[in-house]
Amino acid sequence: MPDLALVIFIITYLGVAIGRIPGLMLDRTGIALLGAIAMIASGTVPLTEAMAAIDLPTIILLYGLMVLSARLRLGGFYTWVAGRTTRFLDQPRLFLLTSMLLAGLLSALLANDIVCLAFTPVLCLALLKKGLNPLPFLLGLAAASNIGSAATIIGNPQNMLIGQVGHLHFGSFLLWCTPPALLAMGGAYGILCRTYRGCFAAPSIPQTLVQTPEWPEFDRLQSAKGLIAMLVLITLFFTPIPRELSAITVAGILLCSRKMHSRQIMELVDWHLLTLFCALFIVVHGITSRNVPGLIMEAMAAHGLTITNLFALTGISTILSNLVSNVPAAMLLVRFLNPEVPQQWYVLALSSTFAGNLVIIGSIANLIVIEQAKKFHIEISFKEHARVGIPITLFSLLVLVLLLYFRHGLLPPG
Repeated sequence: MPDLALVIFIITYLGVAIGRIPGLMLDRTGIALLGAIAMIASGTVPLTEAMAAIDLPTIILLYGLMVLSARLRLGGFYTWVAGRTTRFLDQPRLFLLTSMLLAGLLSALLANDIVCLAFTPVLCLALLKKGLNPLPFLLGLAAASNIGSAATIIGNPQNMLIGQVGHLHFGSFLLWCTPPALLAMGGAYGILCRTYRGCFAAPSIPQTLVQTPEWPEFDRLQSAKGLIAMLVLITLFFTPIPRELSAITVAGILLCSRKMHSRQIMELVDWHLLTLFCALFIVVHGITSRNVPGLIMEAMAAHGLTITNLFALTGISTILSNLVSNVPAAMLLVRFLNPEVPQQWYVLALSSTFAGNLVIIGSIANLIVIEQAKKFHIEISFKEHARVGIPITLFSLLVLVLLLYFRHGLLPPG
């Protein structure tokens, strides 16, 4: 009889990969939460172990950054920045480059999911009114936010997990991961320009479809406070102070506002993502406590495929990230990395993030852009995304592989 923990894990991860369970109104977060509940209710993971399995420092860091992003969003900062790029609409290629660079930079500093959530509506509205084809620009936004977020520990949820569990230094991570991220960004821009050459224009759109929605007005003072808080926080990340302590302290200060109600800020915190993290920690603990992943790794090693080889790690991370998305993939793989070898952690961060561009379900940022675009009657199909996502991912991973080969003198297995 199959081990109950393994059955629960397989059903949960299949559900997270597919995004739903037939006959039930469950999304990925609901499925992960149900899996965690099943682990606890069945006695597979005792309640005390379940609480201990949740990596609280990672959750606190993620929460603190969400509060900071919420403050900037309520201050109209994201909308203002995205709107400023529209001055280049008459030069589509320059507009694409500018929007991708901005999305990449802000994703590296403020988490890519929030950037996609704020930028997508503004881009959709501006592009439709200008009569431009929104597809290359929205796909560029998703790709750039994923690639840019790979450069820092705070760029995306999986990097936060990797940085916290691996106790990685913020500056060392930045120096190691920024060069491949910049090269990958340049490749993504070139691929988009080539793919949509001569296709930047679109038929005129009826004005009934492009009415301006209500967005927070730009508040210079509140945005300045948020940006100062961000700079202070990043400075603290270079100190020995635990990142989660710095993040939660800055978040607490930002909640003290005379103009923004704390409820408004809390409503913009992504509680679904936090719940997803907590639930997956418990589900993964359920099978690791029975050494199921360890046995799988031993079987792979018997065939010459060891996760300690950085090329093999790149391939395994890429495949797993596109089977179950990059956050669940990182949660599984961090348990097998050596804390004494930071390169393993850097490679996992880059490969799992770059892999998010391959197909739609590879990262939450892709799903956010697609769902937000639907509100403006813009459909981005699986095929259309893969048309640029696959070459962008292959180019990005090639950059990583060449970096390992030339800069670090590493050789592929075999």
